[in-house]
Amino acid sequence: MALVTGSLHKAIAALARSIAVTDGNPAFSAFEAGARDTLRAGVIQGFEVAYEQCWKMMKRWLEVNVGAHAADGVSRRELFRLAAEQRLIDDVDAWMTFHEARNLTSHTYDAAHADEAFAVAVRFLPAARAFATALDARNA
Repeated sequence: MALVTGSLHKAIAALARSIAVTDGNPAFSAFEAGARDTLRAGVIQGFEVAYEQCWKMMKRWLEVNVGAHAADGVSRRELFRLAAEQRLIDDVDAWMTFHEARNLTSHTYDAAHADEAFAVAVRFLPAARAFATALDARNA
């Protein structure tokens, strides 16, 4: 059974648009501090949504294609390990970093954590795109 992946692709595309406005964009530094903070918060929220879509789609794919017993009730590290075994992701440790950053954004929010979450979001985008590509290739 093929999974419907539209929400995953939309979340990744939204994150990409947010990052394009901020990271490496010379116009971004011209904004006043409040506008920059707001735009960075948008990137962080886009990261949160895209990350959630990724891991949930990963879990669903594993349940359908490997078996519910394989992915049900496992730790996030184990879920990522299983996804790597199935060639859906390449780097379990990187995905654990994304997971830790996501947890941080949901529990604490200050300037230092925002900077860290923003940097992780930028690094997450290529991994999310690679996951979506691998998922599409394997989604039957």
